[in-house]
Amino acid sequence: MEQLRTLEQALGEVVCTFQRYCRKEGDRNTLSKAELRSLLQNELPSLQTLQIKGRAFEEMLTLLDTDQDGEVNFEEYIRFVAAAFTFFHLYFRDAPVVQPRV
Repeated sequence: MEQLRTLEQALGEVVCTFQRYCRKEGDRNTLSKAELRSLLQNELPSLQTLQIKGRAFEEMLTLLDTDQDGEVNFEEYIRFVAAAFTFFHLYFRDAPVVQPRV
């Protein structure tokens, strides 16, 4: 089997991360509020410095939950990931191209 390329690995990680967290409780195809909070805390520890708590977290959930069902489905999650990628691209645009980007 051919070794996966970096972008393929990244795509797999994005999908597997969603699947790991959405299967912890309730609907196995969506992230509950608690699952989303856990994902953000564990997978994006740099967000801790932004102190997303209380009302700010609720507002983020409202923005992500475009169908307003109280959970985040895969498409809504991907919109969040795309926004995060855009933020990181803009943040590191003039920096040398090296990994990891934290």
